[in-house]
Parts: sequence; C-alpha cells; structure tokens
Amino acid sequence: MTATFPAPTVHVGHPLEPLSAGEVAVASALLRELKGLAPTARFVFVTLHEPPKPEVTAWRPGDTPLPREAFVVLYERAERHTYEAVVSLTTGDLVDWRHIEGVQPSITAEEFLSCEDIVRADPRWQEAMRRRGVEDFSLAMIDPWASSWTGPEDDASVRRIARPLTWVRSAPGEHGYARPVEGLIVVVDLDEGAVAEVQDHGVVPLPPRPGNYEAEFQFAPENVPAYPAYRDGVRAIEITQPDGPSFTVDGHEVRWQKWRLRIGFTPREGLVLHQVAYEDRGTVRPILYRASLSEMYVPYGDPAPTHRFKNVFDQGEYGVGWLANSLTLGCDCVGHIRYFDGVVNDQDGKAVTIPNAVCMHEEDAGIAWKHTDFRTGAVEVRRRRRLVISSIATVGNYEYGYFWYLYNDGTIEYEVKLTGVISTAALPVGEKPRHGTLVAPGLYGPHHQHFFCVRIDMSIDGPANSVVEIDSVTSPPGPGNPHRNAWETRATVLASESLAQRRIDPFRARYWKIENPGRLSELGEPTGYALMPGSNTVPMYAPDAVFADRAGFTASHLWVTAYDPAERYAAGDYPYQSPGGLGLPVYAAADRPLENTDIVLWYTFGAHHVVRPEDWPVMPVSHIGFTLKPSGFFDGNPALDLPPSEAAHHCHADADGHRH
Repeated sequence: MTATFPAPTVHVGHPLEPLSAGEVAVASALLRELKGLAPTARFVFVTLHEPPKPEVTAWRPGDTPLPREAFVVLYERAERHTYEAVVSLTTGDLVDWRHIEGVQPSITAEEFLSCEDIVRADPRWQEAMRRRGVEDFSLAMIDPWASSWTGPEDDASVRRIARPLTWVRSAPGEHGYARPVEGLIVVVDLDEGAVAEVQDHGVVPLPPRPGNYEAEFQFAPENVPAYPAYRDGVRAIEITQPDGPSFTVDGHEVRWQKWRLRIGFTPREGLVLHQVAYEDRGTVRPILYRASLSEMYVPYGDPAPTHRFKNVFDQGEYGVGWLANSLTLGCDCVGHIRYFDGVVNDQDGKAVTIPNAVCMHEEDAGIAWKHTDFRTGAVEVRRRRRLVISSIATVGNYEYGYFWYLYNDGTIEYEVKLTGVISTAALPVGEKPRHGTLVAPGLYGPHHQHFFCVRIDMSIDGPANSVVEIDSVTSPPGPGNPHRNAWETRATVLASESLAQRRIDPFRARYWKIENPGRLSELGEPTGYALMPGSNTVPMYAPDAVFADRAGFTASHLWVTAYDPAERYAAGDYPYQSPGGLGLPVYAAADRPLENTDIVLWYTFGAHHVVRPEDWPVMPVSHIGFTLKPSGFFDGNPALDLPPSEAAHHCHADADGHRH
C-alpha cells in the first residue's frame, strides 16, 4: 500500500541520523492516510526504524542511501488497542502494521497534562479535600503516577488507568511537595477522561511548614532551612577555550581527538550513542555499536496506601526523551558547548522540537598520568580531558541527568546524576516514620530505590565477542604460597545466556571483560574492554512482592544476551499496567550461546535512597554509574601521546626543580 502524496526527498545522510521534524510529520501523515486513521488514533512515539546492523556497518558516505523508515507506536483510544507500524519514508509504503494484544503503551503528554484537570473536577475528590480543610482547589498539585500493578483490576486489556497523587501549595507558586495529601488515592480512566474511583484512607493533617527554595522565597524566616543571604566568597570561575573546542560535528557525527561516534535521540530512551570507535595508530577500531539507557525503575519501600503502588518505569511508562529539558548555557552546561535538539512528537503526530536537549562539551578531568624520578628530579605529568555528552529529564518531582564521558585514555564512563525533589509523605506532627526519614515536622521522605539498566551493544574490534568474568581469589596454600599472601585472578567464560546472569561481588573485586577472541594483542591475548562496576545494591522488596515480577531484570546486575534488534528494553516493550514476566528474563530464557558472537550487555545498577534531612527541600546531586576501561585493547598506555599543557608551563622540571 502506497500513499497518494509524494514521499519526502531521499535521505542522503548517515542511516542512523535521528528523524528530522519534517520526517516525523511526514511519517504520521503517511500512516494516517494509509490506514485511514480516525482522530481517536493517538501517536505515542514516532522514531527512526534503524536499518539492520550489517547494512549500517557496511555503509559508507557516497553509497546508495539505505531505506529510510519510521517506527510508530499508536494507541487507538476508541478501540482501546495498541498498534505498531513501520512506514517507509523512501517509498511512502506501509512496511508493517500489527495489533499488540493485551498491552498499554506509555502514558502520553496529553494524558499526563490532563490528569490535573480531571481530578480537580471530581466531586468525590473535592469532598475529600474539604475534609482536610482545603477549599481553594486551584492550589492542588496533582502528579499523574503510573498505575503499577495491584491486581487483576489493573488488567491492561480491560482499562487504561493512572493513579494520581495530590499535594497542596501554601500559596500560588510555592513548593507544592511540602504538603502531601496523605491517604488520598485517585484512579483515573485515561480513555474516559474521568475519575473511576476515589479511595480515602483517612485524614492526616497537612504538614505545617513550607519548603520553598526558589530565590524569592529562600530567605524568608518561615522557610526551613532559611539563610539571611547568599553566602560570601563565591568568586567567578570561567571556562575558556580561546582556540575553540577540540571536537568537530557533522550532522550528528562527532569527532573528538581519537574518538568517533554518533549522537542519537529517541522519545523513549532519550540520549543514544551509536558506533563509538577509537582511532589507534591510524586504524579506527569499533568498541560499541549502540548504547542507551534501557529502563529506569523506582520501587518504594513504604507500605502505606499512598506509597505501596509506587514502582514506576520512568522510561517504559513515560519516556525520558519527551521529558528532556532544554538545557541552559552556564547553568546545566559550562564551557564551549555544542547543543543537539531532540525531536519528539505530539499525539496528533506533529513534530515537537526540544531545543538543546543534548549538551556536548569537553572539560579538564585532572591528572592523566604523572611520574617524578626522585633520583634525577625529572617530572612528567599530563592533564586528562574528557568529552561530556549529557541530557537531563524531569519526571514529575525528580530530575535525572544522564552523562556519557569519553576520556582521552580510551575510558568510557556512564553516570546518572539524581536531584530534584523527593516524593514526600505526611504523618501527624511529633510522630516518626518507620519506612522513611523525617525531613520537617509532619513530613517525611519514604525509603526507595532507583534502578537503571543500560543496554550496550558491544563491538570490540567487530561483532564477534565473548564475555569473561574475572574474580580475584586467594591462591591455595602450599609451596607456591608459603606466606599465604598470594592471590590470583580466575576467569570464567559466560558461554550461554543461562550462565550470563551475574551479580557484583566486591569481596572478589569482580569485573567483566568483553573480548574479541579473533583479534589478539601484541602480547597474544584477545583485545578487550572491562566493565568495572561502581556503587550498586539489590532490590529490598521480597521476591514474592506483588510487583516483583514487573522488574525481573533487577535480579542480576549483569545480563548478556545474543544480539536481537527486537530485544531493546530490559522490562519489555510495554511495562505499563503489566503484572510482569517481560524483558530480560524472557530474552535469556532462550539460553543462546554467547561465545565469539554478536552479543549485548545489560548492566543494572541501583541507587539506594534512605532519605536525609539534607535532601530537603531540594536534593543535592548524587551520582551513580559504571566504567568501561580498555583491558588489553591497546598495547600500552594510549595517553602517552598527550601533549604537555601549554597555558601553565610547569609540566616539566629540571634536576634542580626549576620549572620551565
């Protein structure tokens, strides 16, 4: 089937260039005509349908353009059905169309924004608010929390729901999260646009204090903490690069020192890295084919009615791409910045451009290497630099910053920065919470965790890779270890998907090495990169918790699966209102072989948040992530060729210690 109006101009750029605003609009219009869509058909996500990996890796500038296609997730509200479609932007054809039974897609922007008005208009909610002494409903702040799974009544094939929670501002513009309405739960039928039920578990007084942190409120004596003025002694720091940045950009292709990569962006995943490679003595060597956040999961550990259903998939139930901030020079990013816009869609299929959704800059990262010869006094030191590629999303009360760092010694680091406002809870003044921390009189922050799963499509010197687990263990006592001080490393090949479900072990200094068995280093060993775990934890909820199966991927920190382009998300394609049993446990159940083949790493890391009073009224940033370090990939230190710093001539010293 082909549309009657002309297809867009043939795309001559790289096959992985994100869809432009024009392409998003054309894809939606094509699908509307080809399927005769009614106004009740709502576009959830419109994004690039990436061409097959072998075709992309073989493609070179000047080659015949690969077919340009858009992947669409569509929700037909009148039918209450979810559809997936692939539309050709090259020919105007409908490539694929299928009904996905029994699932609900992510909550959409129009649903997200409509929840507040829907709840405010409901008489049952209004009466519950009056019982709490609230008459001015305009001060109510209603957050559209995803439904979770509480039982068969949440069956995705029966209804589409959200469970919004309510807070009350003290006055217009004040910090709403300082006054949670405890015990009041609303179920909204998103298809009907109406409140389906209201549950009131009893009145808890609203906390008495405001928690304002914005400049106009910050120094008011009624605010806690309150300060008389901004602190003194904070002098300006200026980041200057008089010769401009060291990177170059062509479309979404980036070159920085010896690194080569492409920047991608999708409405669900947000920031994506494609085809990350490093030029080693004239040869561009691939490392990663594709890397992105695959899922974010936030379970709360408070059994109170208002909090027990809080276990959200911020990516699969919302989408961190369309929630991305427009970043601000000098505030979110500092230095010589190159921004990339993010293109998403509204529910009519029109393109929505988020200006400055991705920020890229380079920054000093301390010492790269140094040695002082104490006999001669000779000193050699080099500064380390990193390329920073970042995006920040606001998901209701929380902010998440996603940062990829590429270092000039071949290291890759991923870091999530967590800030924003805790999701608060109320209790009578004078009481202490059992499942949270008091942050103000009558106000506490419930215990919770944040789990992030990053999907890394490996390509160490090509697609044929293996994964080896490395543990450090004590050597056996005996003639070879007479003083009992010896230890060694023990390598275990993760040869199949059933074996490649692993947890960290700091007592063995465990890490995982991704190797290319067909590419040997100068020392005769397979070239490789090591995944080095950072801070981590395990889920605190019981294995038989009602919602436990929804996030099966958290059972292991590392999963390795055979490459399948359809296996993209750790909790499955459609976690909204799902009871679980999707994603990585299903992928790995095939128990495919993993040696010397095209593999995908999935690394899950968890931030354990026992709230502190210092997290109120807005949280200082906390950090969590992991590192990929070259391990036998190079024949020596790849940063030996870094030039001495020129601005401050003190990177060399003679035998007398005089600097030059």
